[in-house]
Amino acid sequence: MQKIAVQLSNTTFKHFKSIIGGSIGNLVEWYDWYAYSVFSLYFASSFFPEENETAQLLNTAGIFAIGFLLRPVGGWLMGAYADRNGRKAGLTLSVLLMSAGSLMITLVPNYNHIGIAAPIILVLARMLQGLSIGGEYGTAATYLSEIAPPNRRGLYSSFQYVTTTMGQLTALSVLMILERWLLTPEQLASWGWRIPFAIGALLALSAIYLRRNLTETESFSNETAAKSQRGTWQELKKHKKEIFTIVGFTIGLTVSYYTFSTYVQKFLVNTAGFSKRDSTLITTLSLLAFMLVQPLAGMLGDFIGRKRLMVIYGVLGLVTTVPILTMLGNTHQAWLAALLIIIALCILSLNTSISAIVKAELFPVNVRSLGVSFPYAFTVALFGGTAEYLALLFKNAGHATWFYWYLTVCIGISLWVSIRMLDMQKHSKMDMK
Repeated sequence: MQKIAVQLSNTTFKHFKSIIGGSIGNLVEWYDWYAYSVFSLYFASSFFPEENETAQLLNTAGIFAIGFLLRPVGGWLMGAYADRNGRKAGLTLSVLLMSAGSLMITLVPNYNHIGIAAPIILVLARMLQGLSIGGEYGTAATYLSEIAPPNRRGLYSSFQYVTTTMGQLTALSVLMILERWLLTPEQLASWGWRIPFAIGALLALSAIYLRRNLTETESFSNETAAKSQRGTWQELKKHKKEIFTIVGFTIGLTVSYYTFSTYVQKFLVNTAGFSKRDSTLITTLSLLAFMLVQPLAGMLGDFIGRKRLMVIYGVLGLVTTVPILTMLGNTHQAWLAALLIIIALCILSLNTSISAIVKAELFPVNVRSLGVSFPYAFTVALFGGTAEYLALLFKNAGHATWFYWYLTVCIGISLWVSIRMLDMQKHSKMDMK
């Protein structure tokens, strides 16, 4: 009995170490990715000197979208690389690319010094980060799914968004510290916005070390398919139904996520009239609640079934999105704004907590990382990356509420796909021998 207990303890420790190793790198990557959005309120004037604040934000949001357009390319290249060379190799390469992009943003001179070259360099850096993050999600999702016990896949999967959100919270925390205690608004807008990108480049060094020491998953190690059949476009085309399934149920998730986790900070300033400091605090508290509820939602998916959880999300999102955004745009009370965002994010957690495993279960091991990465990155680029831009565009045209209905339609599409898809807990390709 003692020997069995020791074996179980060693297995648990091994799984815990793998979760931490895979997740910490994910945290650093997403910190770097979100630092751009979180600090754009301050550096927009450094690259796009316009009198209209909404026009400045539109320009920075446009570059944010360009970074997303490279995500499908990154999902394809990095996903194929991870299927051929291992999850560990793919995860290490992705964090290297992300840190290089952060270093470029740290060092690029302002528009006043080098003119149009400044936003061009900014675009190039975001393109590099887009390649990185495009492969990061699918490879990390595959890694966490493959190391998970069958009855805990929802729980393990939830750590994908735990660390994603933790990365954004870290970026927000850096902003709050700089805003409230270290720098004036003028200093932040002049040079202080470079600090978070320098931090991201340095943090990448620790992530690289952790990922180099990861244990490769058994699924990949035991894969018998020839390398020529791993991670290829020809193999992926054999799973067209699965590809469209991922696109369908990701549409609602990605627009909701980027609305309530990224754009909402600007929404609170530009529409509801909160100060930049208050909007940062409200967003931080809301994301903290979102992060904490992920494992609970993941365990609920393991208990009641992941398909059922996705349907519940779709129904709740369909009926609450317009009321929540309408109330949020008209409130001037910080506690109510935080409560509304937390409600929206808790509903979203019913999807985000299990999304990684639902995708991974659709594909066999020889094309799993590519199968998760590419269609997800494509959908996020098309819908998630343009969410903020569309919201600001509607706002600038005087029709802000059009975006509320656009988001509702996206959630409706995901609900329809979730109802029609197979229950992957009964038809999982991760259990195929």
